[in-house]
Amino acid sequence: MKLKYSVLSLIFTSLTLATIAQPVKNYRIFWGVANYQNKKIIISRKFERNGKRCYLGIDPNTLTTAVLPATQITVNTSTYADVLSAFKNTPYVNALGSAQQQATSLQDAGISHGFPKEKGISLTIDLCPSHKPLDRIIFTNLIAEFKKVKTPIPVALSLTGRFMLTHADDIAWLKSLEKYGDLSITWINHTYNHHFNPRLPLKVNFLLEPATDLNFEILGTEIAMLQNGLTPSVFFRFPGLVSDQQLITRVTGYGLIPVGSDAWLAKGQNAASGSIVLIHGNGNEPLGVADFIKLLKTEKQNVLNHQWLLYDLSENVEDEFNTNN
Repeated sequence: MKLKYSVLSLIFTSLTLATIAQPVKNYRIFWGVANYQNKKIIISRKFERNGKRCYLGIDPNTLTTAVLPATQITVNTSTYADVLSAFKNTPYVNALGSAQQQATSLQDAGISHGFPKEKGISLTIDLCPSHKPLDRIIFTNLIAEFKKVKTPIPVALSLTGRFMLTHADDIAWLKSLEKYGDLSITWINHTYNHHFNPRLPLKVNFLLEPATDLNFEILGTEIAMLQNGLTPSVFFRFPGLVSDQQLITRVTGYGLIPVGSDAWLAKGQNAASGSIVLIHGNGNEPLGVADFIKLLKTEKQNVLNHQWLLYDLSENVEDEFNTNN
């Protein structure tokens, strides 16, 4: 996999790091197209912060996102269908289409594997609601193993609103690791409440539970991210990896790409080249954490020889769905 960052990606990153958490108001889905730094980008959200209008922008080629003040861009209002048509040959739209096509199974629908030709994985860590502290050992071990090979280390965190409510110190710690160049974090929407009823079958559980307010579960999480100084990505992970065709269609209608996993370590699924690995870092899955630490130790020499790497989820998906490759 080619490791690259476009000029727009770097600008998006700098804007994100400069963002100061402030109350977000009038947050809503808003589709548009804008020219920014000589590139066409997609606008997917519109809101106000500190009395000023802002947009959430998507680079359809790199799948990176950024908060953009209205004073910096001119937006042409569009529709979701027209955006898909206008950017139909981009990795972003191709990935959305692929997720739709993989929506038949009750569990693990969406993109579950990345670019298969490289020796390495994309790591996703789910932060579901929990009263236990963050498993910081995951991140300290990652940094210890990869700091001589590649920094910042890419990792994707599937974040719930309720985790943010009860783990302010952990969120601040993760942000500090990103600020000082240890990690590069992709923030995945994992819903606000992550409802689960152990007495219900999967077909009416998690987001499939009747009367679930999907709009709040998705947009409420994005608002919480922004108010914590985080920038929502284009990715979404279903709680329990449970969904159906209708739910996939509704989620992609928000412009979000569902991400599954072909290597949920705690379930005994082994990581292979291109795998999207899943572990839980919320203190509730010690087996998965132990398996990942074991995997790191097993691949230690390959890591040092640059033969086993961690890949940014956006880059992984970009390369998989870039028709220009």
